[in-house]
Amino acid sequence: MIRRFMWILAAAALLVSVPSVARAGEVLKVGTLAPAESPWGQVFKVWQKGIKERTNGAVELQFFWNGQQGDEGAMVGKMRTGQLDGAAITATGLAQIYKHVLVLQMPGLFPTWEKLDTARNSMRKNFDAEFEKADFKILGWGDVGIAHMMTKGFEVRRPSDLKHKNTFHLAGDPIEPMVYSHIGDVTPTPLTVPEVLPALTSGKINVVNAPALAAEQLQWASRLDHINTAPSGIGIGALIFANGKGSKLVGLPEDARTALIETGKVAGDALTLRIRKEDGAAYGRLKARMTAYEPTDAEHAEWKALFHKTRQSLRGAHFKPEVHDEAERLAK
Repeated sequence: MIRRFMWILAAAALLVSVPSVARAGEVLKVGTLAPAESPWGQVFKVWQKGIKERTNGAVELQFFWNGQQGDEGAMVGKMRTGQLDGAAITATGLAQIYKHVLVLQMPGLFPTWEKLDTARNSMRKNFDAEFEKADFKILGWGDVGIAHMMTKGFEVRRPSDLKHKNTFHLAGDPIEPMVYSHIGDVTPTPLTVPEVLPALTSGKINVVNAPALAAEQLQWASRLDHINTAPSGIGIGALIFANGKGSKLVGLPEDARTALIETGKVAGDALTLRIRKEDGAAYGRLKARMTAYEPTDAEHAEWKALFHKTRQSLRGAHFKPEVHDEAERLAK
C-alpha cells in the first residue's frame, strides 16, 4: 500500500512535462519538523524528485528535516524574511499567519475524518484567500492525526484526573490552555515541539495530548505508558510557501510555478491518504503496548461537556464568531 501511494505521487507529478528551458535551476528551501525517514519525509522525497524531473531541473526542493530551521513559529518568520521559501507545518504554525484556521482543531468538534473533510473543503476557499492576503500560498492541505491523551504512570479517565499533573501546551496555541483553565488546578507549561522530548525525559511534563503517529515519530511515546482510547481532536497541517513580492515562488517562470503548485497539491493529497493510514496503525501499536482504557459513558459525557465549554469560550475571544459558528455547523 505504501509503495502504491509513492507510485501515485510520482506518476502524477510527472504527468505534464514542462518544456525544457535553458535557465539555471532555482533551489527552494523548505523546513519541516518531520524526520527524513518518517512517512511525511518519504512523501516529500518523492515530491522532491518529481518536481526536479518535471521541470528538467529548473526547480529543486531542499528540505531541512527535524526542525533544523527552528520550531514552526521560527519557520514562518523565516518565510517572511526570505530565509525559507516554504514549510510543512501544522495548524500551530499556520495560526501564526491566520489564527482562525485553528477552529478546525477545536477539541471534540470532528468525530471522524469525513466530518473534517466536509468542513475543511467548505471553508477552504476562504482560508486560502486569507493566506494569500498575508502573502502566503497553501499548496496542499494535510493531516497530522487523531489526538489521544497519553500519560506517564497514571490514567486520565475524566478531566479532573489532570488536576495537579505536569501538562504542557505548544507555544502560541490558545486551545489547550483554555481546556485546562476550565478543569482548574492545572498549569500547563508552554513548550516548542523540540522541547517536548527533553521535558518528558526529565519528568517536567507527564501528559501529552497528540496523535499517535506524531508521538511515535518524535519519540514522545517512548516516555509514556497510558493512553485514553477516546479521541480528543484532530490535528491538521499544510504545505505553505511565501508568496509575496520578492519571493522565489512569485519569481518563478509561469510554467515552473504551475508545476510546483500542481505537484504540491498532489503531495498534499498523498499525505492525507498516507498519514491517516499510518496514524491508525501507530495508534494500534501504542494501544497494544500501553495501558489502554475506554472511558465510561459518564466519563465521555464529562469530556464532551468540557470540550463544548472550551469551544464556546474560544468563540469571540480567539476566533471570529462567524468562522467559529461555521465550523460548528459543518461538524454536525
